[in-house]
Amino acid sequence: MTIVIVIASVLISLAIGIPIGMAYRKKVAESKIQGAESEAKRLVDLAKIEAENLKKEEIFKAKEEIMASRKELDQEIKERRGEIQKQEARLIQKEENLEKRSDNFEKREQELERELQDIEKQKEELEKLHDQEMVELQRIASLSKEEAKQRLLSEMEKELVAEKAALIREQDQKAKETITKDAKEMLSYAIQKCAADHSQETTVSIVALPNDEMKGRIIGREGRNIKALETLTGIDLIIDDTPEAVVLSGFDPLRREVAKIALEKLIDDGRIHPAKIEEMVEKAKEEVENTIKEEGERAVLETGVIGLHPDIVKLIGKLKYRTSYGQNVLNHSIEVSNLARIMADELGLDTKLARRAGLLHDIGKALDHDMEGTHVEIGVEVLKKYKENPLVINAVEAHHGDVEPQTLEAVLVQAADAISASRPGARRETLEAYIKRLQNLEEIADSFDGVEKSFAIQAGREIRIVVKPEKISDDQMTILARDVAKRIEAEMDYPGQIKVNVIRETRIVDYAK
Repeated sequence: MTIVIVIASVLISLAIGIPIGMAYRKKVAESKIQGAESEAKRLVDLAKIEAENLKKEEIFKAKEEIMASRKELDQEIKERRGEIQKQEARLIQKEENLEKRSDNFEKREQELERELQDIEKQKEELEKLHDQEMVELQRIASLSKEEAKQRLLSEMEKELVAEKAALIREQDQKAKETITKDAKEMLSYAIQKCAADHSQETTVSIVALPNDEMKGRIIGREGRNIKALETLTGIDLIIDDTPEAVVLSGFDPLRREVAKIALEKLIDDGRIHPAKIEEMVEKAKEEVENTIKEEGERAVLETGVIGLHPDIVKLIGKLKYRTSYGQNVLNHSIEVSNLARIMADELGLDTKLARRAGLLHDIGKALDHDMEGTHVEIGVEVLKKYKENPLVINAVEAHHGDVEPQTLEAVLVQAADAISASRPGARRETLEAYIKRLQNLEEIADSFDGVEKSFAIQAGREIRIVVKPEKISDDQMTILARDVAKRIEAEMDYPGQIKVNVIRETRIVDYAK
């Protein structure tokens, strides 16, 4: 019973306390809400005050910037106005000056007008006097004006014809008397002023050795070094009893120079074997190419010819290794250029055209081994390719009489060429014929299919032919050698016999990586 009472009391207390607690919590919550609302209102009011202050501050700054900009603008406008006022003052001054000049011109024009009227009056008076004189003269001579004019002209024409004929005969006689003398004097002057040394080109070059032991190293084991050098250069190496010297024999000066430079490099290096020989031959070829370029530039500088294409300058330098009847073609071309220039200067002609045509007249000889046709035809073709002056091309084409010269400078180039070639000791006919025979020998060998390169050696007593191994087999080598020998017998005249030596070499190259 007591327990029930206690439970009932607790329940009653809970029933009464819960509503009371809820009412209290509601009141507390309402109080907090009111406090939060008042705080929020306070914050909003504070934010509005701050925003209003910021707004006023920004407006103040903007007003300051506007005032500064307006001040700068006012200053710029003031300066512009000052400049405009100065320009207006200058324009007013110019306008006043122009008005003064205009007044002066008007006064001068009026004075000229009066002078012109006076001149017209004097002219009319002179015409009247002239007419009166003509009437009086016609009355005295009993001839009209036209008749008197015709008679006077007729008499003067007769006198002029007689004087002209006498003058022509006199000048013709003087020219006949002096032309030969003048020509000889001019040519003598040109030749004396352009003296040239002539050294005969030979077919051998000598390379000095540091000692005789070097000969064995050049020959190599079983002759492999000397064979490699001869095969790569096409030059015959003569190693005999001559102390400390090796003789290089070959008709082509360009090949001989390459062989000489390569051998000298090998001797200086000390390592002589086929691979090194091939490397040195390539370096020698590059060095010769540089020498050709330098010689061309030297010739151009020496003769004063400007504006040539670099390829033509290179061809000029290549003439250093070309001979014509034993005469060095580069030296000959320089001499012809100088002779033509001197004669043109004496005659009052175009010296630039004369020396340019003289330097280029044998340019075809730099390519006549590589192209079909005469050196004149090749030279004309090359110069046309590089758009050379047509007058220069005509001089080159006419220097052997193939066409008629169009200018006096072209005639001077003909004369200069003849002078240079006719100097004592300038040319050797036999050497040219000998070199031509060797060239023909190589051309015959090169005409066969499968031939990579050929070299005439041993003074033309041997032709060494290197064939392409992929095209010519060992059996075909025998047939090729026989065919070349038969062709040489049929087409060439030569003393003794010519050895046909065919070489077939297979080379395999690989790299270890």
